[in-house]
Amino acid sequence: RAQGGVVRRPPHVETTEVWIDRTKCEGGRLGAGLLPARIALDAWGYPIISPGPIPAALMAHAEKAVDSCPVLALALRRVERKPPPPPPGAKAR
Repeated sequence: RAQGGVVRRPPHVETTEVWIDRTKCEGGRLGAGLLPARIALDAWGYPIISPGPIPAALMAHAEKAVDSCPVLALALRRVERKPPPPPPGAKAR
């Protein structure tokens, strides 16, 4: 909180997330093998994607998983995260 009761809001943040097109996915298990930190498999071998931004340390693995999907079911998507609104009564800056 800054002086005078003004709340500073963080800027919009753009992140990258793994996305799956379930209509294309054939459960080949390749993505989970290349990005196990973010892609788990269900009982039938289909991917379960962990939500949230891909950390920089995993980005190369995420790109490889997407590029290696034989049916093009995986993609990287940019997502804009807006900061939460200021509390009631606070002046936004």
